[in-house]
Amino acid sequence: MSDTTTRTRQPLVRGLPLAGALRLVRPSDTWFKPALSVVVASAVPNLLLFAAGRLDLVMYTMAGSLCALYGHSLPYARRARAVAGVVLGMLAGLAVSLVTASLTGSTAVLVAVAALLAAAQKTLCDATRIGPPGHVIFTFVTSAALFAPQHLGQIPGHLALTLAAGAVSWLVTVVGPALIRREGPERRATARALDATAACCADPGPRTRHAAAAAVHTAWQCLLASGRPTPVRRALERLVVHAEAALAGSALPGHTAAAGPAQLRAWAIATRARGPVPTPPPAPGTADELFGIDAERAERRTAGGRGDARRTLLRALAPGSPLLPVAARTLIGCALAGYLCAALGVGRPYWAIVTAASLYQANVTLSWNRTLQRTLGNLLGVLVFAAVLPLTRTGPLALIACVLFFSFAAEALITRNYWLGSVAVTPMALLVLEFGGTVHPAGELIGDRVLDTLLGAFTGFLAAVLVTNRRAAGRVEKALAATGRARAHALRILADPAPAPACLDRARRGLTGSLVELREAGDTAAGEWWQRALPERELLAAEQAGHRTLAATAQRQGLIALAPENGAV
Repeated sequence: MSDTTTRTRQPLVRGLPLAGALRLVRPSDTWFKPALSVVVASAVPNLLLFAAGRLDLVMYTMAGSLCALYGHSLPYARRARAVAGVVLGMLAGLAVSLVTASLTGSTAVLVAVAALLAAAQKTLCDATRIGPPGHVIFTFVTSAALFAPQHLGQIPGHLALTLAAGAVSWLVTVVGPALIRREGPERRATARALDATAACCADPGPRTRHAAAAAVHTAWQCLLASGRPTPVRRALERLVVHAEAALAGSALPGHTAAAGPAQLRAWAIATRARGPVPTPPPAPGTADELFGIDAERAERRTAGGRGDARRTLLRALAPGSPLLPVAARTLIGCALAGYLCAALGVGRPYWAIVTAASLYQANVTLSWNRTLQRTLGNLLGVLVFAAVLPLTRTGPLALIACVLFFSFAAEALITRNYWLGSVAVTPMALLVLEFGGTVHPAGELIGDRVLDTLLGAFTGFLAAVLVTNRRAAGRVEKALAATGRARAHALRILADPAPAPACLDRARRGLTGSLVELREAGDTAAGEWWQRALPERELLAAEQAGHRTLAATAQRQGLIALAPENGAV
């Protein structure tokens, strides 16, 4: 950034919200998919273990069953690889935990390993953008396994149970849905793009425009990763072309596009439904647009395309990455939580470790929100646990049914607000202890969980405040530079008297992606403490100029028509 960059003075310590963090929102349109998947993936091994009389092994099958929570927004070709990676990652983390638990009983060592694993899991999940639920599930499983009695000779069998349950999760999340609705993820991504663009056209503004750009960008990424084109995917691509044209036109007044807000919403409803995908009128340049998508899709299937993905992951993990301060927060916060609980004589320090690990979001403000949500949800959850505990002790089938119910309820509620989902997660986590066959006093379990929650929340947020992330502002500067390069590239192609349609289309998608990253970087830095002032004016100007250039590319392809006085780029 140049020395002439204008920066807005900002307080080093920003205010923290209260009511807003606990407000309920509309549930996700796909909440039932992970909810049903985890129930099915858990029920199969649980019932088999019940039939074999070995419910004490549920902890190991649950590690594989929880992998069914991942990948539900991805197209099936990519989901198959992602869920397989989740299962292998879970297996690797569990193996480290079990070997460590079998070699030492030192609480100091176990807490240190748990904190290191939590930091590594947080970093890898953020770098690969796998989730929700992200790293919390991995940390829950590996931390609990560290404090479970273990012998070296048992480890291969326990890992085999996890791998078998993970295979069931893979079948449930990939094979089953693909047989029922092959283009389901692409249809949902396209419908979200249409809805977001309709909202932007009806009420243009920075927030709605960013939401629409992010949804359109996600839809393109979903379609590009979906595999070979089919008639349904072709129709979806044409719908995204119309959404992108409407978004580009909304950046300037006086535009005309083929589809208005009402038409976009109608297409979104029909796209989500089980009937045929709506066939929009062909927009000018649509054939060239789809040709460009085919070329980019083919490139992604090459070794070079896969190498780009690996290089992106390595950059996210390299020194100087903005993910590393968050990893340091996770490491320090989890270690403090575990050691403090051990010093106070709490029998299950891994609960505090998991609480601390669950708090870390992109910045301090979001971590504060999660602290409130986690604390409230856990405290209410122990009351639910106390109410259902007598029922679960009537027999093993009642215990299995309650755990499955809370697994479903957690996914049904958590998209409305994290604290609401935690009300169901807490009793489920406590009930898992009942599978071991040991009857724990209810008062002891509740007391330990409340204390662990409060200590984990306190130490976790303390680490978030004390470990600064000054790289967040640097990420904004890098995003500004990347957006400038993407816009300059698009302008060079626009200056060509006869640009190749595929090149123009790819430049537009690249600029859209850079604008999405710019806004994400700005929002993340705005919620951090101890930051130097952000270049807010430059950020806003770059976004406005980028959207004007997007409109110019759409106009050049004939997707929209603009009034002459609004044609500046």
